[in-house]
Amino acid sequence: MSETVNYKYGFFTTLLISGVLVLGSRSNPPQEKPRTPADGHDIHVLAPHKMDGKVMGPYHHYCKPVSSDVLECLIYESTEPNALLKQVEYFVAKNVSRSNVSLKTWNKFYHDHTVEIATGRVQVLDRSPEEAKKIAEAAAQTDGIIFHLWLPDDGKAPNGTVGHPQSVGHKELTAKEYGAK
Repeated sequence: MSETVNYKYGFFTTLLISGVLVLGSRSNPPQEKPRTPADGHDIHVLAPHKMDGKVMGPYHHYCKPVSSDVLECLIYESTEPNALLKQVEYFVAKNVSRSNVSLKTWNKFYHDHTVEIATGRVQVLDRSPEEAKKIAEAAAQTDGIIFHLWLPDDGKAPNGTVGHPQSVGHKELTAKEYGAK
């Protein structure tokens, strides 16, 4: 008789707990994961950079627009999930960069994406040819500035130095060219 009572008790306890779990899951809809600044870097671009006269990469840029004037890219040496973030690049609308940065500073740190794209070294990945063309056309309206955060490049830890690579096809602008955009 006590075995029957234990069986019934166990059965009803299981039923009660199952009912609470089902009702609980219905009353609390799944919560959407809060968005973070890291979300949305889904424009994948592959391009080499040049630093201290040495061509490096090509690097995988994962980019997203952060405003109508700025696109930011997180830059890695590979597509491995545990790849180190090595660089950050900002694509800044030419009318913004050139009206806020001196020509001397621009020539040292910035590059014109129209010139870089024209070299044929830039590839937009993971998109249809039509989408890739639109992304390249939008990028051509910007200047880029790159911050290399992990130096020495093959070091076990960054030393705190920040480098400023350039696009491989970078050319310094004259005052006339700089003022044209």
